[in-house]
Amino acid sequence: MTAQPLEPVAPRDPGEDPAAIFEALPPSHRAQFRSEYDEALEAAHDLVRFKQVQTLLRQWRLRAIAYTRPGYGEAVDDALQGRTEMFTRYTPPEWEGRV
Repeated sequence: MTAQPLEPVAPRDPGEDPAAIFEALPPSHRAQFRSEYDEALEAAHDLVRFKQVQTLLRQWRLRAIAYTRPGYGEAVDDALQGRTEMFTRYTPPEWEGRV
């Protein structure tokens, strides 16, 4: 007998390890990541621009997590097609009553 999770497992967080981010990305996004990462590494030779690498890794880490979430592609398609009925509207309580 094997145990199966009752709910889908959340996407694995690759952290800020570039190799782990690359592996977590869908193949369709890997070339763009690699290109931007190589560009940021080249820029990092200038110490003033080193933070560019850190920022890039943080952004792509979040993208990798988002891209692997169930329903991500469908949500993007819905947004691009203007199908807003699929989204939950949220108004922060402090905004209620404002015009």
